[in-house]
Amino acid sequence: MEGVSVSVKAGIIGGVMGFIVSFLMTFFIIPMATERMMFGVSNGISGALSGFMGGFLGLLMYLRATKKA
Repeated sequence: MEGVSVSVKAGIIGGVMGFIVSFLMTFFIIPMATERMMFGVSNGISGALSGFMGGFLGLLMYLRATKKA
């Protein structure tokens, strides 16, 4: 179970970083929607989800690979 808690922590860190980068990019650099705040939040949420999944699954795969070796 230790690997799962580490994976969740890594996923949360990746999700927060993905949210911040995606939000700032869409809010300040590429504002395409009429309502910039909603556009930034929606892209921030997608960045958070993709960052979380990337961190979580990446760490689980790493732990699985090191467990076999």
